[in-house]
Amino acid sequence: MSEQIEGTPQEVEPIITPQNEWELGIDPSKRLNVKPIFEAIDDIKGEIGKVLIGQEHTIEMLMSALLTGGHVLLEGVPGIAKTLTAKLMSKTIDSEFSRIQFTPDLMPTDVSGTSVFNVKESSFYFRKGPIFSNIILIDEINRAPAKTQASLMEVMEEKQLTYDGVTYPMSYPFFVIATQNPIEQEGTYALPEAQLDRFVFRLKLKLPTLEQELAILEKFHGDFDAKSTATVEKKVSPQKLAEFKSIIEKVYIRPELLRYIAMVIDNTRNNGDLHLGASPRASLALVKTAKALATIRGRDFVTPDDIRAVSVPVLNHRLILSHEREMEGATIDEVIDSIITNIEIPR
Repeated sequence: MSEQIEGTPQEVEPIITPQNEWELGIDPSKRLNVKPIFEAIDDIKGEIGKVLIGQEHTIEMLMSALLTGGHVLLEGVPGIAKTLTAKLMSKTIDSEFSRIQFTPDLMPTDVSGTSVFNVKESSFYFRKGPIFSNIILIDEINRAPAKTQASLMEVMEEKQLTYDGVTYPMSYPFFVIATQNPIEQEGTYALPEAQLDRFVFRLKLKLPTLEQELAILEKFHGDFDAKSTATVEKKVSPQKLAEFKSIIEKVYIRPELLRYIAMVIDNTRNNGDLHLGASPRASLALVKTAKALATIRGRDFVTPDDIRAVSVPVLNHRLILSHEREMEGATIDEVIDSIITNIEIPR
């Protein structure tokens, strides 16, 4: 199995040793030890690499979202391991996993849970639905109607679910990975902007290269039932993830880079190519995921390359093209690339 993310570099940066702190503006006494994060993600990539081929950058982005409390929408044609990627990732984390297959007849209570009458006690109790887990795979999220999609609004944003006046908090981690097929739209319900905004990333996966395809055939031609998935081992606990998150929050980002992010977001709001620009939630997502990506690549400070790497997946589902540009056949990714290229990057 193999996958690539469209519009993002596939190379992984090596660990960068401490550079000139004076030039970077970093206080040497406040340097962070990000080696445990780098090593943990490297172990996770190694475990998933037992089954998947060419997935390193995908796992980096998924882990960046997980470590910052975000959720991910995986988009791609059938058969490119969207579901398998989510299942394998869950195997490397010592936490609960649930899968919800979204269908046109799925009801909100099938996701959140429902009240059940206890005959012995003559009272109702709340039976929790499959959303009460740590890593939740929502397969083909656009197959379910709007009312079922809306059942995810509160829980994805606030990590809690309110039913019949009672609020139930989610356990940590709480990470939703949703998939959808961008090609076959018959019988689907497009996600509204408010629902899309709940995802920190939309990752567009594309088909493997010739070399990757050959590697897939060589690996699985004698493993019809994909027994190799059983060899994937747990590598990190929820407690470790919480520790990593507290480290990521302290990662250094220069004021010039914060201004750069603000300029990118402001440009989306005053751009003739766009009908709808990005919100402050998008700018915060850029900061958070850039910090996480920096630690995953072995650094305790953010570089412009980290910001560029997360810009397209953070923004491509939050912006709406103008009618003129849409008629011309332009894409959101092209507009984002243009904005990033035209704004001077701090060095």
